[in-house]
Amino acid sequence: MKPSKETRRVEGRDQPEGSLREEAKVRTQSRVALPPNLERVNAAAKQAAQTRFTALLHHVDEAALYRAFRRQKRQASAGVDGITVAKYEERLTDNLRDLCERVHTGRYRPQPVRRVYIPKADGGKRPLGVPALEDKIVQGAVAEVLSAVYEADILGFSYGFRPGRSPHMALDALHTAIMSRRVNWVLDADIRSFFDSVDHEWLLRMVAYIGLWLRAGVLESGEKQETDRGTPLANIFLHYILDLWAHQWRRRHAHGCVVIVRYADDFVMGFEKKADAEEMLLVLKARLAGFGLTLHEDKTRLIEFGRFAALSRQRRGERRPETFAFLGFTHYFGRTRDGRFIVKHKTEGKRLTRKLTALRQDAWRLMHAPMAAQHRWFAAVLRGHYGYYGRPHNYPALNGFHRQMRRIWLRCLRRRSQKSRRMGWSEFETLTARFPLPTPRITRTWAQARI
Repeated sequence: MKPSKETRRVEGRDQPEGSLREEAKVRTQSRVALPPNLERVNAAAKQAAQTRFTALLHHVDEAALYRAFRRQKRQASAGVDGITVAKYEERLTDNLRDLCERVHTGRYRPQPVRRVYIPKADGGKRPLGVPALEDKIVQGAVAEVLSAVYEADILGFSYGFRPGRSPHMALDALHTAIMSRRVNWVLDADIRSFFDSVDHEWLLRMVAYIGLWLRAGVLESGEKQETDRGTPLANIFLHYILDLWAHQWRRRHAHGCVVIVRYADDFVMGFEKKADAEEMLLVLKARLAGFGLTLHEDKTRLIEFGRFAALSRQRRGERRPETFAFLGFTHYFGRTRDGRFIVKHKTEGKRLTRKLTALRQDAWRLMHAPMAAQHRWFAAVLRGHYGYYGRPHNYPALNGFHRQMRRIWLRCLRRRSQKSRRMGWSEFETLTARFPLPTPRITRTWAQARI
């Protein structure tokens, strides 16, 4: 395996110009533009594929830390130190200056990650790591630098956590591939507990300056535990162990067309020939096992799907092609009005159920809030849902979500008091005429979806 960029020179030490806050405006909301110093790093990485950067820490300056801070979610849970975004912001300039000094003098030490567990759809619990705020800030600044270096190498079919890329672009690419390429079989793969299973020893061979976080440990039930798995730099890890390997395999061993679309640890492969698909499934298991990873047996499936799948299955007396899930959508076989094959999408049922369960709990906490505050929250939830799930063919699911949110609001209002328990749908309609909820709408146009 080729490790990270190999090199014969040291990258320059130019510092960014301009004030801290002026510099941060470029990167606070957008991951497309890079500050001038990182643009130079990215340009150097593109010019020489074998370049090795041995002096990058100086790019983690106050401006980079400020940009990373502005990308933090204000309502995010605090880490083991209990410091929230709002509390840290009270003395932001002093805090960032002190943090920057500790990073560059070697006095910065990451804190253990606070471990919490969230319920899964199958009744189990998913471990979730909550780093301390300063650790997230430094990680964000370092990730920004690494992105400038590795963006030149990461392959085009990788869409997760990259500048200027989004889940919808991955969905569009998958849709276009199945519609326009010779895809007859789909491998819907799921890596079991990927973010908690990344082998740090392998990752350290790929990226040198991340050992501090990897060995910071996990704080669970008030007791520190050492951990050697899990990393925020999953994209770089998968670039080496999956993307480059799969790309070489399809060029050297595949006998038919092979397409790949990956977003973080979620990826789908399409194959023209069944033999290629079956061989890939076997060698993929062996490849991942070599890095301490396994495929989830219950969630990894090889299905017949594509333009000719329905016809082939009909000839064999079988039912219509199976469905597969990717990035929150169920992808299923459909036909246009004139009978042509088309890939359609609808909100994944399991994900929708989980989301509605969580929203019911959140809504109960707003039960006694003023009506205007409740309306703002419900409207924001609906707009956010339409913004992501508003793809062509998904209007029925959007409409169903809208109805469920109306029912949740009505139940909350009925529980406010003895008088409100008698509220019926007619009274609720009068209320929503005054406080209207956003109606379902398709937010992704046909052109955007490349249909």
